[in-house]
Amino acid sequence: MNESGAQLLARLEARRSLKDIEPRLFPDGGGPESGEVVELFGTEGTGKTELLYHLLCRCVLPEAAGGLQVDVVFVDTDYSLDMLRLVSVLDGRLNADEEALSSCLSRLLVVHCSSSSQLLLTLHFLETSLSARPGLSLLLIDSISAFYWPDRSAGGASVTKQEETLTKCSELLGRLLRDYRVTVFTSCHPIRRSGAGSSSDWDRPFLCRSWQRLVTHRLLCSRQEAAGGAGEQRRRQVFSVHCNSFKTKTQRSSCFTVTDGGVQFL
Repeated sequence: MNESGAQLLARLEARRSLKDIEPRLFPDGGGPESGEVVELFGTEGTGKTELLYHLLCRCVLPEAAGGLQVDVVFVDTDYSLDMLRLVSVLDGRLNADEEALSSCLSRLLVVHCSSSSQLLLTLHFLETSLSARPGLSLLLIDSISAFYWPDRSAGGASVTKQEETLTKCSELLGRLLRDYRVTVFTSCHPIRRSGAGSSSDWDRPFLCRSWQRLVTHRLLCSRQEAAGGAGEQRRRQVFSVHCNSFKTKTQRSSCFTVTDGGVQFL
């Protein structure tokens, strides 16, 4: 890609580190550095999307409201992005400040993809955005595994053909991470392998090796039921997250609930 001098400077300029994006999720000193990939892995209904909303809000919120005030690209491959929910969470943290809310939303770029080929084109397009917007520090993908079955069907019996497009996406993303030092968070849904004899098989990585080599942190999400307050008969839903930082070889577990105001850690 031919680039202007301004684009070259934007590419080489250091982007905002997101190492402290959410200290309660990662081991001490183990948060994602610029150019790293965090995979949120878990079955449906384990809080992955709400966690992504929480991280998104942390990034676009102004520093005065406890945010990082950086630009974000949200790639919605499942067509599940709930803007009303996102605005509600932001609005609650800004105390109904409409001007501040508008400013937060201006730092968010949403892209929809309906196939792995569109995802590949989106990543090519993202290079232009990264060149033009040095404040763009976070890429969210919900989810990276959305096209696993369509690609598998289109590839026939050849595993190479099945994984071809995602491999190209991973290789391109790896170059963007190296050149532009953006941080990536993505959800990934488990897949049940044919003939799997154990329920523990659900938490094993299954996407192509090119993708697995990019992942530096893995958040394993699950759901549990916990009793409410003392003497209460009602029950509330609690979500657990176990973080593995492959780079530092450290781990951390945390729990959270989802309220009208978003994620609340316990």
